[in-house]
Amino acid sequence: IHIHASFFVNFNIQSPMVIRRVHQFQGGKTLVGRGNFVSHLNAALSNTGINTFLDDEELRKGKKLGPELLRAIQGSQISIVVFSPNYVHSNCNENSVVKEIVDQVVKKLEKRHLTIPDFPVGLESHTEQLIQFLRQNTRGVRLLGIWGMGGIGKSTIAKAVYNNLCYEFEEQSFLANIREVWEKDSGRIGLQEQLLSDILKTRRIKVHSLEWGKAMIKERLCTKRALVVLDDVSEFEQFSALCGNRNGIGPDSIIIITTRDVRLLDILGVDFIYEADGLDLDESLELLSWHAFREASPTKGFLILSRDVVAYCGGLPLALEVLGSYLFMRRKQEWHSVLSKLKKIPNNQIHDKLKISFNGLRDRMEKDIFLDICCFFVGEDRAYVTQILNGCGLHADIGLTVLIERSLIKVEKNNKLGMHDLLRDMGREIVRESSPEEPEKRSRLWCHEDVVDVLTDHTGTKAIEGLVMKFQRTSSVCFDTIAFEKMKRLRLLQLDHVQLNGDYECFPKHLRWLSWHGFPLKYTPENLYQKNLVAMDLRHNNLTKVWKKPQ
Repeated sequence: IHIHASFFVNFNIQSPMVIRRVHQFQGGKTLVGRGNFVSHLNAALSNTGINTFLDDEELRKGKKLGPELLRAIQGSQISIVVFSPNYVHSNCNENSVVKEIVDQVVKKLEKRHLTIPDFPVGLESHTEQLIQFLRQNTRGVRLLGIWGMGGIGKSTIAKAVYNNLCYEFEEQSFLANIREVWEKDSGRIGLQEQLLSDILKTRRIKVHSLEWGKAMIKERLCTKRALVVLDDVSEFEQFSALCGNRNGIGPDSIIIITTRDVRLLDILGVDFIYEADGLDLDESLELLSWHAFREASPTKGFLILSRDVVAYCGGLPLALEVLGSYLFMRRKQEWHSVLSKLKKIPNNQIHDKLKISFNGLRDRMEKDIFLDICCFFVGEDRAYVTQILNGCGLHADIGLTVLIERSLIKVEKNNKLGMHDLLRDMGREIVRESSPEEPEKRSRLWCHEDVVDVLTDHTGTKAIEGLVMKFQRTSSVCFDTIAFEKMKRLRLLQLDHVQLNGDYECFPKHLRWLSWHGFPLKYTPENLYQKNLVAMDLRHNNLTKVWKKPQ
């Protein structure tokens, strides 16, 4: 090989879809050097928004490459090598050849790259861990799962990994928002058509039925080495319809699945489950700052307010981006107002995204368990809560497991139940939305002001299933027992340092849980007897004996 001019192209394509550096290496004889084909190709690439680098040193067989050129080639993702000693004597139309090369390069780049956020704070560390796993495991089909709560950044991580790997595969496909698309008319076969079109590189594919599509995918893709991302998978049937099984796509392929349900990944037998965690405090402050101030740190005078917003968001990228953008160019008074409002009513955009997980629960019992935890049991012992909710007939052993698998709750140190504050607020907002103006018609009451109003005005109804009222030990707040008379379905009651006046004959008789810290009486009234009670907590009480008369 005798190359007189080595032509290396290092370019950035500026488009709404991607900003990506790609390298190309080209060579030819002196006849194909500057002023001829190479210079024309160079100009055409530049006109397409591509910045080029031309190495003019003569390169002959056996000659070592210069360090700068070597580094450039090693970092290349697209290479174009020109061997044409007789080019000037050929009948080829130079303009058409140049146009075809440029069109092919741009087409490949625009197709392959996916948009990631403008401010990808913390994204690199996630991507590096996943790439490292895939590099260490290179044999067979590799199945990778990315799991986490809504808004945590699973899809963004998958896009970043996809962008890093796409040049290693001739065939690739990214199927976005599968859960949402699956429910639309023709959405299921539409996903199959997209997968086939992406891998086979044709738009003429028509799938007539789901089963027909499954058969076609199995037949046509089983030999293809491909990179496939299945984004937001919520059911096993979705994976089955698109990949059949882990070997439905050719050897050495990579399939990446994002989901909110870790059990689904267990069922699929993925090779590696990556749990997407939230951002730490420094990362959260930086991401908020980029959206709220368009710089890496808060504007002078906004640091404390920014930290308050960061604390509210709890490391959730979605919340930081949404609230940061909403607060952009707003005054301090408006920041205070927004924070005050968020304590009562969540942001709609964040709420709707998180609510998807709640809506995905399969039955009323699972939803009731989630709402009970949101309103009453965050921070309580798992076994204790399981006992109480089983007493309510909610089958909490399996119910709590499902909520953990769906990233709705977690078990923290000492077996305590926990959840992200924004998920807790989402659950409480679901309850509040059932009767925004009349709290007495809601199923659960936890807001101090609402509970005081209902008990003071005696407006309780049979809709109320749970109620919590907490005061300090020094409090002397007193309500009437008759305020509970109409709460016939009350099953969960917490009264901390509250005094009740009146007869307990009218008190609800179907409680499963009674937590009354600072119980004020010296003995338990006879007509307070609860035959269905599962757990009773009367810490810091004034009891001298349990009952005045033996029960």
